[in-house]
Amino acid sequence: MGSPPARASRSRRRSRLERGISWRAVALFLFPAVALYLTFVVYPIIQSVRYSVYEWNGLAPLTNFVGLDNFRRAFSDELFLDAMRHNGVIIVLSLVLQLPVALALALLLNAKLRGRSALRVLFFAPYVLSEVVTGVVWRQILRPNGLVDQTLTAVGAEGFSREWIADPDIVLYSLFFVISWKYFGLHMILLLAGLQQIPKELTEAGMIDGATAWQRFRHITLPLLGPTARVSAFLSIIGALQIFDMVWVTTKGGPIGASSTMATFLYEQFRKSLFGYASAVSIVIFGLSLVVALAYQRAAMRRDLQGTGLVG
Repeated sequence: MGSPPARASRSRRRSRLERGISWRAVALFLFPAVALYLTFVVYPIIQSVRYSVYEWNGLAPLTNFVGLDNFRRAFSDELFLDAMRHNGVIIVLSLVLQLPVALALALLLNAKLRGRSALRVLFFAPYVLSEVVTGVVWRQILRPNGLVDQTLTAVGAEGFSREWIADPDIVLYSLFFVISWKYFGLHMILLLAGLQQIPKELTEAGMIDGATAWQRFRHITLPLLGPTARVSAFLSIIGALQIFDMVWVTTKGGPIGASSTMATFLYEQFRKSLFGYASAVSIVIFGLSLVVALAYQRAAMRRDLQGTGLVG
């Protein structure tokens, strides 16, 4: 048997060896994820920032340095400002209409209702469809003399027929309906999961105390559903800021830009080979999304984690 100092020395060496192996194992497992993140996220962002300060067509060398001119051009471009306003309209409508409807359905499907499992699948099914398929299908449904117009005619309401995706005054709202049809199922499932995490004992205690259904919803359900609702609102805002594929497939931002978004405007600039200007627009979209994400992290997440010991 070795002396106590020798055993202690061997124990320290073994501990250092184990820590070294542990850190090497952690680094080995992290390397692929970090490499992919740097390659496909960080590097493109850096390159976009670089391209945004040049007037560049994507082929010639980067020689025509213009500084912040591309950003000044973006914020003075009426087409881009209109696209930003359209994103804003979609955000407001999503928060005011889409999320309340999703919450109402979640409350309905959280109650004891015959066939609620089938209804959950039915309401969630549109979210499973790809954006391209959704856009193509609804473009056919909303076209002149399409399914919507034929249905209105069949019930004697042909006077309500409109050029749903060809009228600049209503195309954005028609598009919002399609977006809501596609995504409200996701928000419904999120809110339903949040409702099912609320202890039933609290609601039962409210009933015993004589609280009405509205009072139980306002003072028990809604506060406890707050974290889930805030996540749903965050996803809705970020999605509305970056929405592209469904808009492009359904309307291509038309007619005359009446349903364009920042992402469709960005794509149009790439198609015109205005790579420097398009890069500046992409940085603006990234910046807006980053501001929303940081604001959510600072306000909502901090509030949700308060008192858990995870935040000071």
